Amino acid sequence: MFKIEANSDFSIHNLPYGIFSDKTEDKRIGIAIGDSVFDLTTAVKDGIFDQVPYECMLTGTLNEFIKLGKSITNGVRTKLQSLIASEDSSLNKYIVKQEAVTMHLPVQVGDYTDFYSSEEHATNVGKLYRDPENALMPNWKHIPVGYHGRSSSIVVDGTNIVRPQGQIKPSKLDSPFFGPTEALDFELETGFIIGKENKQGSSIPVEEAEEYIFGMVLLNDWSARDIQKWEYVPLGPFLGKNFATSISPWVIPYEALKPFLVKGPEQNPPVLDYLKVVGNKNIDLKLQVKINNTIVSNSNFKYMYWNMNQQIAHHSVNGCNLRIGDLMGSGTISGKDESALGSLLEISRGGKKKVALNDGSYRTFLEDGDTVTLTGYCEKDGKRVGFGKVSGQILPAKKN
Repeated sequence: MFKIEANSDFSIHNLPYGIFSDKTEDKRIGIAIGDSVFDLTTAVKDGIFDQVPYECMLTGTLNEFIKLGKSITNGVRTKLQSLIASEDSSLNKYIVKQEAVTMHLPVQVGDYTDFYSSEEHATNVGKLYRDPENALMPNWKHIPVGYHGRSSSIVVDGTNIVRPQGQIKPSKLDSPFFGPTEALDFELETGFIIGKENKQGSSIPVEEAEEYIFGMVLLNDWSARDIQKWEYVPLGPFLGKNFATSISPWVIPYEALKPFLVKGPEQNPPVLDYLKVVGNKNIDLKLQVKINNTIVSNSNFKYMYWNMNQQIAHHSVNGCNLRIGDLMGSGTISGKDESALGSLLEISRGGKKKVALNDGSYRTFLEDGDTVTLTGYCEKDGKRVGFGKVSGQILPAKKN
């Protein structure tokens, strides 16, 4: 049966969905439990979950499965929890060790939106790039600011990241030059997957937004800060961001995260009516970032000023139609002290402060060969729900 260690990210309270392959190379839907993967595709084929059409298991993504709706997907999870708890030996034939599988992107992402929802991060960046006394833009506390990213360059955990190139203009030069970024950075984020669609022209009320969240992943929105600084005025991120975004392979069902909901920061001034939420909407999700073997950040998703419900309500308030599989990034997650900063831009204060690593070397931004790893988990009352990891190693820029 399943081996579930006490500190396992993938406890019976979790049961996240992902896409895996083994020696057969066929992509199948799996559910992580302990150090194993439950082969849901084969179990559906054998009739164990007769409410699930087998055809939706064969697409190589979770999209068609998600489209069945939460009554079905949550039902699968609940039934599997019951079977595991009863130690049903019939499950043995569907168990594969995680170490023996290859993980793939869990969903086909049609559209990707990245928000900018941490007050601490936005303030820190504003102080670096603008007037420190007016770090936040006038609109920041009124709307969940976001931009549309590039879905084609979203990659799964373990994918190497080639150092991007572009135009760079240091302040000391009169004109820009072309070359590899000298300020490659990580961004500690989470992402959520859209699990229900609205029609174009209609909006999603903030109180119904949770119905549209299928689940969450860890997300690293890699950034070339020098390229970004030169290009972002007037239209925002472009080449400084679109080269790669990494996500973790297991999608944590939103229902598994409900026990960890907490109250978010007080929003002042009061938000407009369509953004007003009632109850706990933030998640107490502990997050960590390592560069190679050195911890450089310990943060928490609960710090976010704007929550996922508000992001969905704002994203759709103009009639924008969200689609199943769309990915929404939280924006960089920073806390209130130096240990909880979500990017090297903040930790190194724009490259002015050296960050010591355990091997005796120093960083201001990422160097070739560095591996960045994000991890996260929720824990309360003996229940642990973890996200696994998302990591990527930096490779040298391609020679033209």
